[in-house]
Amino acid sequence: MASSPTNAPAPDGGVADLKKAARRLATASRKAAKDAAGKDAAHVLADRVLDGPARAEGLIRAGSVVSGFLPIGSEINTLKALDRFREMGCTVCLPCVVQKDAPLVFRAWTPGDLLIEESFGTRAPADTAAVVEPDLLLVPMLAFDRQGYRLGYGGGFYDRSLDRLRGMKRVVAVGVAFAGQEVDAVPHDSLDQPLDWIVTEKEAIRLTRADQMPGTVR
Repeated sequence: MASSPTNAPAPDGGVADLKKAARRLATASRKAAKDAAGKDAAHVLADRVLDGPARAEGLIRAGSVVSGFLPIGSEINTLKALDRFREMGCTVCLPCVVQKDAPLVFRAWTPGDLLIEESFGTRAPADTAAVVEPDLLLVPMLAFDRQGYRLGYGGGFYDRSLDRLRGMKRVVAVGVAFAGQEVDAVPHDSLDQPLDWIVTEKEAIRLTRADQMPGTVR
């Protein structure tokens, strides 16, 4: 397990610099985490997502809406998990950046649908695809800790999106990453939305919001 360069949480006013430093370290170490995970990581991740959060939260059913992402760089691949959800009758969607400092928009997607290039190096469904509201989100991250906090890329898109969705209905946020991306503590402030689960190729960790003490589902 890697070590965080700081003790989190930090005061809101000083956390930006801590996150910036943490991102540099996490970006550099994620490739090693991917190599250590091995070539079967995506298949194992799919099993753990389905057997862990999806089953425990009652979301393995037709009609559930699941958001994933198309991996960039050394991110863990969620496509195997999305295929499994689709086979079970779930609607699969991808996040779309529509405006800076705004929540994401989630649009339905199946393999073969038109994808457009976004300014952040990601690809997303065209604006002709149906807009949906996910029940379960597979969330990318540079690093994570066992208190349920994630280190993102700095845009704040998932935090704003989770804040909006949680104000509308029950949603389950599942951070997915390689086990080697774990750190002792992620710097965070009052705007950071905690995760409900963390899933890696090694384990599924269920976070208890009441006391933040994690439980592991193997």
